[in-house]
Amino acid sequence: MSAPLPPYLLITPCRDEAAYARRTLDSVVAQTHRPACWLIVDDGSSDETPQLLAEYAAKHSWIRVLRRENRGHRSVGPGVIDAFYAGWEVAEPERYPYFAKFDLDLDIPPRYFEILLARMEAEPRLATCSGKPWFRGPNGERISEGCGDEMSVGMTKLYRRAAFEQIGGFVREVMWDGIDCHRARQLGWRAESYGDEELAFEHLRPMGSSQKSIYTGRVRHGAGQHFMGTGFLYMSASALFRMLHPPYVLGGLAMEWGWLKSFFARKKRYADPAFRRFLRRYQLACLVQGKRRATRALDERQASVWRPPQESTS
Repeated sequence: MSAPLPPYLLITPCRDEAAYARRTLDSVVAQTHRPACWLIVDDGSSDETPQLLAEYAAKHSWIRVLRRENRGHRSVGPGVIDAFYAGWEVAEPERYPYFAKFDLDLDIPPRYFEILLARMEAEPRLATCSGKPWFRGPNGERISEGCGDEMSVGMTKLYRRAAFEQIGGFVREVMWDGIDCHRARQLGWRAESYGDEELAFEHLRPMGSSQKSIYTGRVRHGAGQHFMGTGFLYMSASALFRMLHPPYVLGGLAMEWGWLKSFFARKKRYADPAFRRFLRRYQLACLVQGKRRATRALDERQASVWRPPQESTS
């Protein structure tokens, strides 16, 4: 008989998610291994989201809702992370060895957290992991968002709390969900996403989209890559790859424009030169060797710098 899986915490920043929330709520309620606590931070919703959250919180004692004042507009990147940390401050995360930053526009399969937690338990160097997202095309077809194996995805990041604390948590900027994985690898941890069918989840709002348009989201992504420290060659290769996925061509061009616009405007970059050097060396290796081979080689080298902290659940 296998050992029982450990408890975990979900923290969900959200705002005006009434169109998607019920499907997400139902998919978490249906998990074979439910969270011990799900803290949903309503960041000033003005639609029916508060009523939906109150309905589910009344039915399930492990669902809690934290309401924040309406700031008057939706804010991705820094705003999402500010809302996440508002939840972190009251959720008593020290009680849980694992937690997930989890969005309210997802439909996850029933064994999602059961499978991921089992993998985290089996691999002590695994800092963060996720499944892979897909979305519905205009004709109802299933379209992959094309995420690499070397990152956990931003809309659902399962984390080992001790690793999260060691890397210094999330940066309150666009591209927080890339910096965290690279920072983890810099310290000898591993970050992964898995393509198993049992971990494939529907993203009800496609990745990189925005409240204005998906192209605005792609420009923002390019600007975030510039902030993180991504070099021009790697950014161009990434934009070219994205041109092969919906929205075809223009989505990749929008990403490239976001990077170039930030570069020529001399926008600020992530204030850790050692991190940026580490990132660019890795990105160059990806261009020369291929991402899978470069990541595997880097993970093997970084094993020597890994220093597992003492984990505690109390």
